[in-house]
Amino acid sequence: MSDQTAVRKSAARTVKAYVALTKPRVLELLLVSTVPVMFLAQGGMPPLWLVLATVIGGSMSAGSAAAFNMYLDRDIDAHMHRTENRPLVTGEVSPRGALIFSWTLAILSTLWLWITTNWLAATLSASAIFFYVVIYTMILKRRTEQNIIWGGIAGCFPVLIGWAAVTGSLDWPAFILFALIFLWTPPHYWPLSMKYKDDYDDVDVPMLGVTRNASQVGLQVILYAWATLACSLLLIPIADMGLVYTVSALVFGGWFIYESHRLYNRAVRGAEARPMRVFHASITYLTLIFVAVAVDPLLPF
Repeated sequence: MSDQTAVRKSAARTVKAYVALTKPRVLELLLVSTVPVMFLAQGGMPPLWLVLATVIGGSMSAGSAAAFNMYLDRDIDAHMHRTENRPLVTGEVSPRGALIFSWTLAILSTLWLWITTNWLAATLSASAIFFYVVIYTMILKRRTEQNIIWGGIAGCFPVLIGWAAVTGSLDWPAFILFALIFLWTPPHYWPLSMKYKDDYDDVDVPMLGVTRNASQVGLQVILYAWATLACSLLLIPIADMGLVYTVSALVFGGWFIYESHRLYNRAVRGAEARPMRVFHASITYLTLIFVAVAVDPLLPF
């Protein structure tokens, strides 16, 4: 292997490691909730340049929050099977490099959104970073089983950012979708905490899957799933949603609730709970609901 080839491979590994700091899979989910809201706020197709600008700014913002999170959690990540291959654990990225990267993305994302969209979207973006890094990662995560409930608020900000980017203000439909993601986050994440219960227990992080038994977690998942469905239906009169969204909210919400009840029933019977089935179902549910949010304003019914 030539020196030049070795340098290229090393550079590619470094780039890949820094990209991993942004948690790309979480990033995708955040963008799924941003773009459709822009369609709803516009009442149709928003300007493509505005969508692109918001996606770029939102990606940098979410990536910054994720990188800060990995920097702050590198001590426990090293002791968890789920996170033992993260770049800061393997040494592919240094703590100093990760911190500089995090601050750079935070500053650039705020300036980018301020210049290309408006001050409100930029302020909301900076607030989301602060909430995820300070409120969730630094204050709540290692102290209370309520961590993901209140810390999950950070993941609700993209809908407000998308709405603000289009309108320059906030309105009830944006707040309804904010509440929907707030209620959806616990039944999305708690099954994951059940799957990795031993990991969280080993590092003394009080996720609900650690502090409660499977049937208690399953019951909480059911309650929040029903609340999520109810909240999704509020959007129909508030935003004058049509047939596509109405049917989607009922059908996909019903499926989400079915999977939640299935988790609980298996846990009560002492069978294998299979929590990851609910985890993946929750992701599919949110994606389909927001696709419906985007499609509905484009149709006359």
